[in-house]
Amino acid sequence: MHDTHTDAGELAEYGYQQELKRTLSAWAVFAIGFATISPVVGVYAVVQLGFVFAGPAWIWAVVVAFLGQLLVALVYAELSSQFPVTGGVYQWVRRLGGPRLGWLVGWIYLASAVASLTTVAYLGAAWLYMLFSEGTPSSATHVLLGVVFVAVALGINLLGVNPVKHFLNAGIIAEGVASIAVSVFLLLFVHNNGFGILFETLGAESASGGSALAGFLTALAVAGWAFLGFDATTQVAEETEQPRRNVPRALLRAYLFVALTVLLTGLAVTLALRSPEDAVSGTLADPVFTAVTEGLGGWSEKPFILLVLIAFIACAISIQTYIGRAVFSFARDRQLPFSAKLATVGPRQIPYVSLIATAVLASLGLLLGLNGNAAATLIAFGSGGFYFIFLTVAVVALVARLTGRWNPAAGQLRLGRAGLVINVLAVVWLLFEAVNIAWPRAELAPADGSWVQVWAVILVFSALFVAGLLYIVIVKPHTKLPATATSQPATPTPER
Repeated sequence: MHDTHTDAGELAEYGYQQELKRTLSAWAVFAIGFATISPVVGVYAVVQLGFVFAGPAWIWAVVVAFLGQLLVALVYAELSSQFPVTGGVYQWVRRLGGPRLGWLVGWIYLASAVASLTTVAYLGAAWLYMLFSEGTPSSATHVLLGVVFVAVALGINLLGVNPVKHFLNAGIIAEGVASIAVSVFLLLFVHNNGFGILFETLGAESASGGSALAGFLTALAVAGWAFLGFDATTQVAEETEQPRRNVPRALLRAYLFVALTVLLTGLAVTLALRSPEDAVSGTLADPVFTAVTEGLGGWSEKPFILLVLIAFIACAISIQTYIGRAVFSFARDRQLPFSAKLATVGPRQIPYVSLIATAVLASLGLLLGLNGNAAATLIAFGSGGFYFIFLTVAVVALVARLTGRWNPAAGQLRLGRAGLVINVLAVVWLLFEAVNIAWPRAELAPADGSWVQVWAVILVFSALFVAGLLYIVIVKPHTKLPATATSQPATPTPER
C-alpha cells in the first residue's frame, strides 16, 4: 500500500506543506499529459499549414519534430524524477540556475502557457460552430465561442480534481476513436494515393518563394506545436502519488503515445485525400475533416465533429489545470503581484484564484482573432515561447550536470551515460528549432497583416524578456522567497 506520508515528507524537505489534494494515480497523470499534448489538437492545428508549405512531404517535418522533442522529453523526465514539486520548469531552473533566472523562465512560461490555452480555445471554437452551423463563423462569433471554451474549461476545473479526471478520461476515449480508430480504417480501406506521394511537394514551394527547403523549414516550425504539453505532468507533482516514479513515466508514455498517434493520423490523412493538390493550394481548408468524411461517408460528419470537439475541450481543461498549478507555485514563493491571493487554495484543495486569473488572460488573448484568421500567429506565438523555455531548461540542466550541481543518477529515472549525450543533442535541436520558429515569416501572418504580425514572436517575447528583467531589477522578487522555499533537500542516494 502506498504511504502518502512519504510524499508529504519529501515535499516538506523542499520547504512546502501538502496543500493540494494528492489523489492522482499514474493513469490520471498520463491522462493530463495525453490530453494536453492531444493528437487531435496537434494534427488539426498543423496539417493544413503543413500541406500549404511542404505538400504531402509535410509528414517528414512531423517526424523530425517528434525525434527532436523526444530528446527534450527525456531531459524533462530526468528532472521531474528528482524534483517532485509543483511548478516544473520554474522550480528546476530556480534550484539549478539561480532564483533570478528561475523567475524569468517562470514568467515567460506562464505567458506561453496562457497563449497555448488561447490557441486551443480559438481552434476548438471552429469545431463548436461546425456542430451547430454550416460555413465559417464571423471573427466576432469565433472569438465569442472561444471565450465559451475557456469558461467551460474553467468551470470543470473549479469542480475539483476528480471531475477533471473524469472529463480527461472521456477525452482520451474520444481521441482514441477520432484519431486511432479512424486512422487505422483509412489506412486499411481508403488509399487514394501511393506511398510515393510522401516525397512530393506538389508545388507547395511556391508559397515560400520557390524554395522547397524554406517550405519544409516553415512546416517544421509549425509542426513543433504538435509536440508541446508533455511538461503538464510535472505541474501536478504535488497531487500525484509517488511522484518521483509516476510523473516521469507518465510524461514519457503520454509523449510517445500521442506522438505516434499524430504520425499515424498524418500518414492516414495524406494517403486518403482524393485531391491533395487542393490542400496545397489552400482551397481545401480542412484536409483531415475532408479525408475522414469522404472515407467514411457523409453520415460521419456530425459524430466526428462531436468527437473532435470533446478532445479539444479535454485539452483546454488539461491546459488550464496545469497553468493554474504553475501560477500557484510561482505565487506561493511570493514571486508575483497579488501572490497571497493567487496562492489561495480553496475547500476543494485547488488553486481556484490562479485558475480564474489565467482564464481571464486567455480570454483577452482571443481578441487577436478579431483580425481575421489568427491561427498561424497564435501557433507561432505559443510555440516560440515554449521552445525558448525548452532551450533554457536544457541548457541549465546541461551546465548543472557538467558542473556537478545536479546528479541525475539520484533520481528514480536514470539514463546513465546516455543522459549527457541526450542532453547535448536536445540543446542542439532546441537552438535550431527556437530560431526556426522565431524567424519572421510573412506567410505565417494574416494575409493583410502588418510587419508587427510578421515579427510577432520576436517582438512579443523581447518585450516580455525586457519587462521580466525590469521586474527583477526593480522589484527584486528573488529576495522575497520564503525562507522555507529555499530549502534544498540532501541528494538522495541512488537506488541499486
